[in-house]
Amino acid sequence: MQPPMGWNSYDYYNTMVNEEQVRANAEYMAANLKAFGWEYVVIDIQWSDPDAGARNAEGIQYIPFSRFCIDEYSRQIPAPNRFPSSSDGKGFKPLADYIHSLGLKFGIHIMRGIPRFAAHDHLPIKTHDGSAVTADMVANPYSVSRWNADMYGVDASRPYAQDYYDSIFELYSQWGVDFVKVDDICNTNMYPRAPYSAEKEIEMMAKAIENSGRAMVLSLSPGPAVIEKAHHYKTFANMWRITDDFWDDWKLLKAMFERCEVWQTHTGNGNWPDCDMLPMNRLGWGWAAPGTPEKKRGWFSKFTKEETRTMITLWCIFRAPLMIGTDLPQLDKFNLSLLTNPEIIEMDKCPNQAEQVNSSCHDDIVVWRNFTDDGHAYYAYFNLSEEPQTIRMNIDESLSANGAVIRDLWKRKDLKPSIKFTLQPHACRAFKI
Repeated sequence: MQPPMGWNSYDYYNTMVNEEQVRANAEYMAANLKAFGWEYVVIDIQWSDPDAGARNAEGIQYIPFSRFCIDEYSRQIPAPNRFPSSSDGKGFKPLADYIHSLGLKFGIHIMRGIPRFAAHDHLPIKTHDGSAVTADMVANPYSVSRWNADMYGVDASRPYAQDYYDSIFELYSQWGVDFVKVDDICNTNMYPRAPYSAEKEIEMMAKAIENSGRAMVLSLSPGPAVIEKAHHYKTFANMWRITDDFWDDWKLLKAMFERCEVWQTHTGNGNWPDCDMLPMNRLGWGWAAPGTPEKKRGWFSKFTKEETRTMITLWCIFRAPLMIGTDLPQLDKFNLSLLTNPEIIEMDKCPNQAEQVNSSCHDDIVVWRNFTDDGHAYYAYFNLSEEPQTIRMNIDESLSANGAVIRDLWKRKDLKPSIKFTLQPHACRAFKI
């Protein structure tokens, strides 16, 4: 399994994305990105809330005491005013079918747990034996998110707790979901003394996916992931966030080098430490202040071109999942060119673990490398300093005698066996030998 590659609605749309917008992004991906490996179309948070758009425009991201759309078994379903094809109980199946018809895969975001209002109102859940069980009988009222009030955690010690998770993933299987991003679970930071307090819920979800009979990527959010629990993440999930929300800020990108260094031995075989989305091009339309005119909503990424290239290069040589965070139809030529460079993307698909060969804590220049199964090697050089840095790169004489060359992956051309180059601040170069 290779790291998932796709698009996520959050960085541009926040909680406000609708079906028309999702279809437009899927169509753009199919036409312009699918050939390069991009395939997942993921709807992020609050898709079941019919009021998310209006309240978000008022400056409210997550609506307190919201009563979003659920079915007869306390399971979230799409808000039909935002996703019209979901009406009459069809759920996300029509939209998933359309995305599949484009040769792509479909994903959704959920918060861990069970709707709090379903527990308060003692609403029923679906059980394997038809027993009359209500949401309050599996909910843990002492397990909540500090930033989103929608859910209670599910208490794994309660009878029928597994039934609840089985029921929601059964529904997702019926819809045709290929990817599930679960929030408030990778690090339950409401509880600093127990940041991994939801690990039993992860186990229940992994079992529920298996019970559903449908393959789904299980992605855990937000971070930072707890390195001491690396084995557990790798056993029960496919992706887990090694950072909190990542945005277009050089300080956050520079810090990612240390995070990748810590997690570098835990990638591969269907396990992918996740650096979060790629915030690029146009961002933040859904974060506009109340009353902002439509034409002035959002902003262009604060990353420079070199910083954007550095971000993509690090994600790829580290073999992180690649999830684009923007509105795809608005991509400019430069950003599209970064996402459609097959030689850079190939690093992300390399089957072997990469390694950072010097420490990001002490050096202005950070070097990553990876070796392929057919005798080649990838090298990436990053300048984390605020000054230009000069680097000399040499190929071993024996390799040179055997015809080895240095391939510049961004310029897509072969270079002389010995090269000297200058890296500008925050810039990178990537090579294949």
